[in-house]
This record gives sequence, C-alpha cells and structure tokens, in this order.
Amino acid sequence: MSRWRYFFQRVLLSIPVLFLVMTLLFVILRMGPLDPVAAMLGPEASGAQAAQIRENMGLNEPLWQQYVDFMVGLITFDLGQSWVLRRGYSVTSMVATYGPRTVWLGFWAILLPLFIGIPLGFYAGLNSNSWGDYIASFSGIVWLAMPNFWLAIMFLAILRQTQGGGFLGFDWYTIGPNIDSIIGTPPLDFVGFTQLFPPGGFYFNGGELAVAIKVILPAAIVLGSASMATELRIGRTAVLETINSNYVETAKAKGLSNRVIIWKHVFRNALIPLVPIITNEAFLLIGGSVIVEVVFGINGIGRLYFMSLTQGDLPLAGSLVYIFTIITISMNILQDLLYTILDPRVGYDQ
Repeated sequence: MSRWRYFFQRVLLSIPVLFLVMTLLFVILRMGPLDPVAAMLGPEASGAQAAQIRENMGLNEPLWQQYVDFMVGLITFDLGQSWVLRRGYSVTSMVATYGPRTVWLGFWAILLPLFIGIPLGFYAGLNSNSWGDYIASFSGIVWLAMPNFWLAIMFLAILRQTQGGGFLGFDWYTIGPNIDSIIGTPPLDFVGFTQLFPPGGFYFNGGELAVAIKVILPAAIVLGSASMATELRIGRTAVLETINSNYVETAKAKGLSNRVIIWKHVFRNALIPLVPIITNEAFLLIGGSVIVEVVFGINGIGRLYFMSLTQGDLPLAGSLVYIFTIITISMNILQDLLYTILDPRVGYDQ
C-alpha cells in the first residue's frame, strides 16, 4: 500500500468518527442544560417574547428537523449566526476574527517547548547522571507539577511587581518594546496587504511584531509549560534507550564517530516516541487555551468558546466544538503519517 493510499484510507475512516461526534454534539446542545432564551431574557423567561424568540431560532421545530438542519449546516460549513454574544453576526466571521489570536498563541506555545524541552531532554539523555542531567530533570518535574491556571496567576503577579523596577531588578513593561499592560489581545497587524483582492501592497512592521511577541510570551510559556516538561522527560528516556540499543553498539563496533552515531542513529529514533507528544499538543492547546485566554484577557477562540457556553450561544458553541474536532482528527492523521516517515518499520497495513 502506498503512503498516499494509506493517507486517504485514514481520511475515510475519520468520517464515521466525525459523524458520531456531530450527533453527540447535537444531543448535548439541544437536550442539555443550555437555554439561549434564558440567557437572553433571564432564567424566568416566559410569555410571548420568549415564545417569539424560540420560534425565530427554530427551537419549536421537530427535533428530527433541527437535527437535519444542524448536520447539513456543519457538513456544508454553513455555521449559522450567533444567537446571544453578537446576535446576527455569522459564526464564520467571528471565527475569522478571533481565530488568528489563538493561532498566534498556539504557535508560540508549541515552538517554545520544541526548542527548549527537546534539546534539554536530549542533553540530559546524552549526559546522564551529571549535574546538567539532574538540573534538567528536576526542572521538568517542577514544570509538570504546576497547573496552568496557578502558573498563569503566578506569572501575572510576578510580572506586575516589576513595573517601575521591582524587587527583581528589571521592568517587564519596558524591556524591549514598551507595553501598557501584560494582559490583553496581541496586535496582529504587523504584516499583511493593503489590498486584499487582488493581494497587493505587502507591508511588515518589525516593531509591531516585537510587541505581539512580548504580549503573547507569558501566556505561551504557561500554555506550553506542560508540553515542555513532557518533551524533556520523554526525550531523555528515548535517548537513553536508543544509545543502549544493539544497532548503536554495532555502529560503534564499525568505528563510526560519535557525531555520526548521535545524528544519524540516536536522534532520529529518539524522535519517534516524541511524535504523539508533539501532535497531542494540539489537544492541549484546545483545552488549555480556554483557561489561559481567560486569565490573560486574550480575545481568542478559547475565550469565545467559554463565553458561548456560559451565555447559551448554541450555534457558536457547537460550531467551535466542530472545528476543534476537525483539528483533532487532522492531527491524528498527521501523526500516523509522520510515524511512517520516521520509522519505515511501521507498515501501512498496521
């Protein structure tokens, strides 16, 4: 079986999974405790106004009709309009507005662990039982033990103490580009086109980019902290298992240099157990971004999802879960594909 056939087979197998998730989502939203009319008019909503709103929202339609409309809307990506948060606005336009902020947060939350956690883990594995190994391993345990919500509050408390030159001897507000607040939505207008259709007038502002990075950095460190610690520990263990394997001993017996052994044999095989850890970061971002965006005041998809649930905005909440599900399934397919690239021993029929 070719790699592409294997890929399309995985895509086809994901369709019934997506269908099942959509059905469960409809049941939870329509038959759960969320009531958009109560969110709009209050918990004691009744009378002609409440009845009219239910009629306009289609909540008086037969349940099977609501199910068919719901499924057709998701399949055709006609995600409808917000009922409560921004009444009348299309969900698609809201996702397009809020989405880039979460993508910016997720980009740095994945990038930081990749360039800190994995190198530290490999260093600890190659220098096991040294002081560097002890410090790196202890740091990984400490990072992993700190929950996101607690770490976010500690970060905010410490960084705020630095304003005006606090006890730490530096001022986070003035290091690099000046910022007025350590919470809020990062500006993402540092790059773009002055004309969208057709694209033209490309511009880039390095100062705005620096501000966007500085604003998102504390939230990204908090969101990526658990991944960084996990990658460190898994990377260390994978390197230790690889350097003690028979094929590495054989490579040493053939007289290959340590540099060739490490780069050609150890690193590539040590990356295999890290693939699910890295791809699973997408799941962590989906769940963790809700808490982190709320604490840091970032108007992203996570905060939008939290508000849609608390306000009973059913089309918005359902559409966001649908998008989260597609991302999760896509990451699983990508993970399977990466396995076959990194380790040819993983057959396409498995």
